[in-house]
Amino acid sequence: MKPHATTAAIEARRRQSTQKLEQVENAIGQLRRERGRLTVRAVARRAGVSVTFLYENAEARTLVNNAVSVSRTHQIRAAHAEHEQIEASWRERALNAEAELGRTQKEVFAQRQQIGELMGQLRDFDQMVPGESVQALTTENITLKRRVQQLTREHRTLQERLEGARSNLRFSDKRIADLEAQLLEPNRP
Repeated sequence: MKPHATTAAIEARRRQSTQKLEQVENAIGQLRRERGRLTVRAVARRAGVSVTFLYENAEARTLVNNAVSVSRTHQIRAAHAEHEQIEASWRERALNAEAELGRTQKEVFAQRQQIGELMGQLRDFDQMVPGESVQALTTENITLKRRVQQLTREHRTLQERLEGARSNLRFSDKRIADLEAQLLEPNRP
């Protein structure tokens, strides 16, 4: 082969490598704008170059490695922010449920005390007041017992909701931990 032909072939290869590097840079930019997943294969496919070129060419390898590293950092930050938002939401729900449960328990306790006092008064009246007044007090007593039953049911419902919220929080914590583990695994080409 002639020296001139060799020089021309080397120059052609150099131009071709430069053109491929530009294609790789453009592909990385497009994937970033589209928020696509940055992997060696994705860049190769988008740039229209072989995966081998990306591994063998030092400049291309550096470009892709830097882009993948930055992309992973962004993904980890986004996942962490999403985790914090979900956790805050479930924590708030659990705190609200616990506060409501505490308020309901206090109300049930107050109602029971009031019922106890009224029952004592009823017994006193039963001994002192004849017929018709006793009937009115008995009706009031029945009404109060029904109210206690209703409050007991509400208390049980709130207790179940609290347990459900706690269960959902545990599930979301586990799911988020699984997603974080997936994000931290290295992307395999």
